[in-house]
Amino acid sequence: MIFVSHVFLFWFLPAVLILYYCLPFRWRSGFLALSSYIFYGWWRVDFVVLMLASTVLDYFCGARIARYNQLVDESPGSPMAVGWNRRRKRFVLLSICANLGLLGYFKYYNFGVETLNSLLVSMGGTALPYAEIILPVGISFYTFQSLSYSIDVYRRDAPAVRRFIDFACYISLFPQLVAGPIVRYQTLAAELVSRSHTFEKISRGVFLFEAGFVKKTLFADSFAPTADAAFALTNPSFTDAWLGAFAYTFQIYFDFSGYSDMAIGLGLLFGFSFPINFNSPYKSISVTDFWRRWHVSLSSWLRDYLYVPLGGNRKGPRRTYINLMLTMLLGGLWHGAAMTFVLWGAYQGAWLAFERLTGKKPLYAALPVPFQVALTFVIAMGGWVLFRAQDAAQAGTFFSAMAGLGGSAASVMEKLGTTDLLAIVAGSIVVWLIPNSQTVAENKTGLPRLVLAALFVIAVMQMFEAEFSPFLYFQF
Repeated sequence: MIFVSHVFLFWFLPAVLILYYCLPFRWRSGFLALSSYIFYGWWRVDFVVLMLASTVLDYFCGARIARYNQLVDESPGSPMAVGWNRRRKRFVLLSICANLGLLGYFKYYNFGVETLNSLLVSMGGTALPYAEIILPVGISFYTFQSLSYSIDVYRRDAPAVRRFIDFACYISLFPQLVAGPIVRYQTLAAELVSRSHTFEKISRGVFLFEAGFVKKTLFADSFAPTADAAFALTNPSFTDAWLGAFAYTFQIYFDFSGYSDMAIGLGLLFGFSFPINFNSPYKSISVTDFWRRWHVSLSSWLRDYLYVPLGGNRKGPRRTYINLMLTMLLGGLWHGAAMTFVLWGAYQGAWLAFERLTGKKPLYAALPVPFQVALTFVIAMGGWVLFRAQDAAQAGTFFSAMAGLGGSAASVMEKLGTTDLLAIVAGSIVVWLIPNSQTVAENKTGLPRLVLAALFVIAVMQMFEAEFSPFLYFQF
């Protein structure tokens, strides 16, 4: 089930909202967990079992870690504290190994076997037979959430959850289950126990859901055909390559930020306050600034659970550059098992390391802000070429075309219609001239809400006319 579908919009969501508000508060978290299992199991019921197993494991590990935390705190200098500390570490390692093991198996098994078979065939051997593993939707997101809980309890950054049903609700919460934002337990800990349901929250929630729905349906899906057509060319022209890169750069932003807006909006409808995940990233003046604004929940997760434990910037400049590169390389691999994602991570890490070398400023920092924004946007486009390409060879072909070494026939450019041009103009206005969705949602005047409501109606009609269009980040 996806948000942009008549099943979700006209059946699932209204039914869940009505039943949720009819129930006493003490039953609401359990009801949300059950509803989320139904939502997630709409694709495959067996994947619910996998998520539930991960939930049970981390609930158990968190409880044991918290118990040993308490024992250590009560007798910090006693001989038994050494043993209790060891047990704390065992349970957090169990959580880390189990979660990363599951993620690694489902996400990288096919890639590993295919790589091995390629080596065997190149050496004159025979490829090994194997059955492809289907990647469970959203496993990258809920695994990171579940894992962060155990680590935070171990670090004493978060309390252990008391009721299993609250933890199950936290892990499975359908608004952000399959594509984020990655919400840490301490962010929702208080609201899982007691949360408010106010008109102001509901009003903002409706606004953000409508904004995200419009972003996905009227913008992201409008740029998708142009991007697909350009990346399908074997020898794109200079114009087609730049147009394709631009279209995909807009597509992935409107697609993913649209999902995040809908997730945050749905969370508010049920009384939960999720953190902002996009903060006008294409207004960034540097790559460092870009990663403070793009997919904020992943950026902060990688910083706190990978970059800082590696040493961060505490062990000298050289180690800082290495840590930045490793963090972004692993961030690239998190998106998928493909060389293009590794290259994308290396590309981002190299820019971040270079800007760290120059004092977190780009070479073009002396230029007026609009030029800084434009150049950062071009750098982001280069990264999205790597991200979108099927393999390194296609990325190389695309970069060659962008440098003027491609074909001569601008086939994609010639097929642009009035609707495509309107989408480019309107998308540019939204990206560069209008504040982010959360800021606009705070506006109490009626005009933005009336305009958005009209666009939402158009988007719903477009949903019925268009073909099935899943969110891009479902595959990650």
